Parts: sequence; C-alpha cells; structure tokens
Amino acid sequence: MDRREQILQQARRDGRVMVEELALAFGVSAHTIRRDINTLCEEAKLRRLHGGAEYIEGHANLPYQARAVLNFDAKSAIARAVAAEIPDEATIFISIGTTPAIVAGALAGKQALTVITNNLNAAFALSENPSNRIILPGGELRLPDRDLLGPEAVELFSTYRADYGIYGVGGIDSDGSLLDFHASEVQMREQMRINSRRSILVADRSKFGRRAAAVGGHMREADMLVLDRAPEAPHAQLLEDCRGKLVLAMEGG
Repeated sequence: MDRREQILQQARRDGRVMVEELALAFGVSAHTIRRDINTLCEEAKLRRLHGGAEYIEGHANLPYQARAVLNFDAKSAIARAVAAEIPDEATIFISIGTTPAIVAGALAGKQALTVITNNLNAAFALSENPSNRIILPGGELRLPDRDLLGPEAVELFSTYRADYGIYGVGGIDSDGSLLDFHASEVQMREQMRINSRRSILVADRSKFGRRAAAVGGHMREADMLVLDRAPEAPHAQLLEDCRGKLVLAMEGG
C-alpha cells in the first residue's frame, strides 16, 4: 500500500489527518505530505482543512463556487417563495448550503430579523441591514464554503427557538430520506428543524436521487417544502406525502 493510500485509509478511520503528524509518522517532510494531500483533494477523496484534510464521506460534493451558480434561476425562485413567508421581526435559523444563502439574499428587504446561522455567506447577505441581529457559533470555518461546523454549531441551534428554520440538503433518496455529505451536517440540520416552530426545506429538483452517505430526517417532516419544480419519476410519488405544505416556486403551485 503506497503512502497516499495509507493517508486516505487513516482519514477514513479518523475523519481527518494533520500534516505534521503524518510527516512524523512517515518520516518525510511536511512539504511531501502536503503534496500527497493536494493530490487526494484534487481527486475529491479529501477536503482541505487548516493544517490537514478531512475525509469526504460517500460521494464528494461539488466545490462551493460551482454549486453557487448551478440551477441559479431555480434557487432564486425558491428564495423568493420563502421570503414571501417570512415577516419582519422574525427569528430564523438558516442552514449551510447555497440555496439557504440565496434565500438570505432574498430576505434583505425584511426588517429587524434575528438570524441564527452557521452559514457565513447568509450572515454576510443579511449584515447589510443594521436592523438585523445576527448570531453565529464559534468553531472551525470550513473553506471555501464558509460554514462553521463542530459541536459549537450544534449547541447554538439547541440553545435557541426560531420562528422559522430554513434548511437545505445534499440529496433526497428514493424513499424521501434526507442525505448530506457529513454526519455533522445532518446533526445540525435536524437540531435546527426540531427547534423551529415552522421548518422550511428548500431544494431544487436536482437534489432528488443525488447520493450522499450521511442520512437523517425525511422530507415529510418539514412543515413546508419549497421546490422549483416537481421531480420526475420515480421521485414524483414522494410529493404525495407533502400535499398541503408543498410550494413549487416555478410552477405557481
């Protein structure tokens, strides 16, 4: 087994690897280890962290900038539909992800919001309005996504009760189960949903059938489901469980 495969195996076992520790273990320079990690990241097997890298569970997510422009019109329509539901002076949770960040941009005209989020892009979008109050967790900033992850983020969402919880997902399985790329993302999303008086799941239809390894929650558990359009078969039947709380932002339904 070559060194890169051993690094990947250790990352899979421990969740992350650190450059200095690997250099000591393999008896090589930190520069050599960084080169190995860069190669594994380019192959979408690891994701860079400060001083090391983390293992990507299951299927790799696209880079943030690629996701930010993917299906942008659909995400913008979803954002407008959600913004129409949120009154001034509401307390809201906003999850990580590009669609929740675009929703945050659509909320720019609202006044005196209390925003609790671990999505720095959403926080920046709403920071232009001085009437808003924005609450962020501590923890490690994941780049380039600008997400704050870790136990501090989970604790933040367990400490507050929001009027609305706006959250996205990495994928939706064939049985309606919600998927993400890391177990910590599932944990934060579920804590957010539980502590929201009205939970709003936002997803464009490309998320149906998209695979990711970490599972938790179901689409029918959301109080409101906002899609751009209905998914095609075989996923279309999943919407039967969501009648009465489904909004199709680009179909007027």
